[in-house]
Formats: sequence, C-alpha cells, structure tokens
Amino acid sequence: MKKLFAFVAVFGMLFIGASVNAFAQDEPLETQDTTVVEQAIEEPAAIVEEDLEPVAEEGGSELHKNIKIKFVEGGAQFMGAVLLTLILGLAIAIERIIYLNLATTNTDKLLKSIEGALESGGLEAAKEVCRSTRGPVASIFYQGLDRANEGVEMAEKSVIAYGGVQMGLLEKNLSWISLFIAIAPMLGFMGTVIGMIDAFDKIEEAGNVSAGLVAGGIKIALITTVSGLIVAVILQIFYNYILSKVDAITNQMEDSSITLIDMLVKYNLKK
Repeated sequence: MKKLFAFVAVFGMLFIGASVNAFAQDEPLETQDTTVVEQAIEEPAAIVEEDLEPVAEEGGSELHKNIKIKFVEGGAQFMGAVLLTLILGLAIAIERIIYLNLATTNTDKLLKSIEGALESGGLEAAKEVCRSTRGPVASIFYQGLDRANEGVEMAEKSVIAYGGVQMGLLEKNLSWISLFIAIAPMLGFMGTVIGMIDAFDKIEEAGNVSAGLVAGGIKIALITTVSGLIVAVILQIFYNYILSKVDAITNQMEDSSITLIDMLVKYNLKK
C-alpha cells in the first residue's frame, strides 16, 4: 500500500511539475517562478526515500520476526515441544498424501484391460496386467486371479482377505497424526498452567497483586495455548484430507472387486 501511495505521489508531483513548466513557457522569462519548479522536482525524490525505505526494511521478514519473538516469549521448552509435534505430524501427513496419490488407480481402465486379457490370453495375461499396474487395487486383483483356478469362491475369499491387508497399509501411521493432534493442545495447556503458576509465585514473593507482576506469566500461558491450538488445527485439516483419500480408495477397491468377481464368473462359464 505504501508503494502505491508513493507511486501516486510521484506521478502527481511529476504531473504538477510538467504543468508548471508548460505554464511557465507561456510566460515571459522574467516572470517564471523557478522555486515552484525546483520544489516539484525535489519533492518526489524525498517522498520515494521516505516511503520506500521502510517498505524495503519490513517486507516479508516482519512476520518472520514476530513469530520468532513470540516463540521466545512463549518459552523454549514448551514452544519447542509444540513445534516438534507440528514437524513430525506434517512429515507423516505429507508421506501419507504422497503414498495415497501414488496408490490411486484408474479402476475402469484396469478392469477393461483385465477383461481384454482374459478373453485373449486367459488368467496369465490378466495377472501380467495386474503386475504391471501400480496400486492396491491391482494387487488385490492379482490375488483374486491367482486363486481363480480353485474356483470363484476361493478367488472372492482371497480378494476380501487381501483387501483387509491393503486397508491396513492405507491407514498406516494415521494413529500417529491423531496422537500429535491430541498432544499439541495438551502441551499448550501445560504451558498455560505453568505460566499461571509463575504468575502466582511472583504475587506471593511481592505480597501484593499488580498487573506488571502477572502480565509475563499470563502472556506465556496465552502464547503456548494459542500455538498448541494452531498446530492441532493444521494437523486436523491434513488428517481429514487423508481420511477422505483412504475412503475414496476403499470404495474403489470394493466396487471394482465386485466387478472382478463377476468377470471371473463369466470367464468360467465360457470355459
């Protein structure tokens, strides 16, 4: 905003200077007011120096400085613990998001490929299609096709059993994220309690109650509480997003597994 005001001011002063120069050209040389022209030239430079220097110094580092100040004021012990929960929680969440994105499969395309392989090359060709496809859905299909020679019922049981295994892999480490979501506010509240204890200790030492004595302890209490709640909110958003991805992949596995069993029934009837 300051840059915009500075630009408008400079443009306005240059426009005024140009107007004064044009007006002065119409007057005799003896009557020109040179002081107005000099002011019009000198004032934009002064405005730029006064307005743009604070902007350059503040920039994007102001927020970073404020965060560091609050971190120190909140106490290195509890603020460090809250920061550690955020780092660990985000690391696990990002790993899960990458894994789930890689586990997402175009089931319609995969089913068409398996159906074409069954008609042209039989079970071995269909299993080769599953081996060359990445994701839990293809792994489940492979287990079902591998037991298809033993009957459709065995193939269905194999699909259900291995689907449970893949579900466990999809939900891996989610309990750690939920743990960090619970721990972050607890650490903040612990800092709150300790900050209040510190405030009461100062009151006891002084023998009277004053705002200056308790302000420091209450400030520490509020900073740690807010930090813990912010970390919990951030991790909760990631946690819910991961759960939605797991649910979507699970629905894909269930729907496509039913289609695969129907496909195997048709294949056995043709045989």
